[in-house]
Amino acid sequence: MEADLLLHSYLKRLKLPTIATNYRKFAQEAGSANQPYERYLLALTEAEVHTREANAERKRIGRARFPVLKTLDSFEFAAIPALNKQAVLELTKGHYLEAKENIILVGPTGTGKTHISVALGISACRQGKRVRFTTAAGLINELIEAQAQLRLSKLETTLLKLDLLILDEVGFVPFSKTGAELLFGVLTERYERGSVLVTTNLDFASWTEVFGDARLTGALLDRLTHRCHILEFQGDSYRFKESLRRREKTRAKT
Repeated sequence: MEADLLLHSYLKRLKLPTIATNYRKFAQEAGSANQPYERYLLALTEAEVHTREANAERKRIGRARFPVLKTLDSFEFAAIPALNKQAVLELTKGHYLEAKENIILVGPTGTGKTHISVALGISACRQGKRVRFTTAAGLINELIEAQAQLRLSKLETTLLKLDLLILDEVGFVPFSKTGAELLFGVLTERYERGSVLVTTNLDFASWTEVFGDARLTGALLDRLTHRCHILEFQGDSYRFKESLRRREKTRAKT
């Protein structure tokens, strides 16, 4: 009894909760199977490592601030036949992160760009990478607020430490001059130091309409598209087609 109390105390101090929870059960199983002590110890430490890895993965996914959790398993590639499925699957392996390469997903609204960006972000989290998801307008608001509160440098440092910055919905809302310059600063700092994934409904020639300054836009695109994977999403809105299918099902039932 005293040994049990001491063991629990030591395991708590060593921050080994999975071993504390399972050592009796594993000991019984090891004894029944006549396993050596080394095998018993291996099983315990494996359980602790797996639990820690799973907890760390959940934390990384939580800190990424995804709007929803989506994976490629639920993406209907058949609905967007122009999309290069093999290229998307290759990106899930994460080689672009090691090479500090970028990804740009271009196409009309509703064709699944955000879904793919979230799926790639989750894959990166599962590979131990630091990820942040944000809309372009949301990040600009955050940057402007940080500038007003004299903590812009701290926020920029935090963003620079990310392995992957996902910037959703570039092109939906024109940026103010200050906003465009702040976003340009963040993306320029990340050039060849960390990957950026951008989703946009605009072709590159139209980006000046959003950023407002032709020279700034040209310089930004020059950096973003260097060592970049560009995937095109063509077709009708997937969400709109889903809505029509649901409506037809409802009509059929009634």
